[in-house]
Amino acid sequence: MRAALGGTAAVGAATALGTGTATAAPRPTSGDVSTPQGALRELVRGNQRWHDFRQRHPHENGVTRQELIAGQHPFAVVLSCVDSRVPPELVFDQGLGDLLTVRSAGEVLDEAVLGSVAYGVLELGIPLVLVLGHQSCGAVKAAVEADESGTHLPAHIQYLADQIRPAIDHSQTGSARIDATITAQTRLVRSRLAAEPDLAPLIASGKLGVVGARYELSDQLVRVLS
Repeated sequence: MRAALGGTAAVGAATALGTGTATAAPRPTSGDVSTPQGALRELVRGNQRWHDFRQRHPHENGVTRQELIAGQHPFAVVLSCVDSRVPPELVFDQGLGDLLTVRSAGEVLDEAVLGSVAYGVLELGIPLVLVLGHQSCGAVKAAVEADESGTHLPAHIQYLADQIRPAIDHSQTGSARIDATITAQTRLVRSRLAAEPDLAPLIASGKLGVVGARYELSDQLVRVLS
């Protein structure tokens, strides 16, 4: 990571990456979202509205729905958990066409997730990828508890646990271990994405930002991780 955004870890400067065949003209937001910094600021502002119960529910009207038939121009990719309590469009008070959301339990990466993120960056020219972990993540809790007990989890859930295991913070115990691992998993996924061969050059050239953040259920705020 080469640059900081407002004292937090972020990357990149100022352009979208190109035009895909399924793009449309950007729609107004509360600021310039063509840069990683601007896109992150827009997410932070939207989350503050959510926290304050002052949501705007933007870009839901009939005109917008018709405009989006021609294509899309989302300003951020949000990779988040499947948890029903953390829907990115609500948490960031965004609307139709604003976010490309990719969701997997514990933000676990696989080829489908990586391909979905890459599509947003390489084909739609999105300047920001935000990895969003969250308080009380059930996938992380299951992975930690399975690691401690040696239990084999059912079906494909074991795959998730195996992917999260490298992030387990063994310096902590009990609930603190789970909470620390949530943060560590978010940072690990962010780092893995930033090292992807198709994404790393865009970060180095200042065309893309990859950021990790946590959503706290207790106060509904998103905090960017260093």
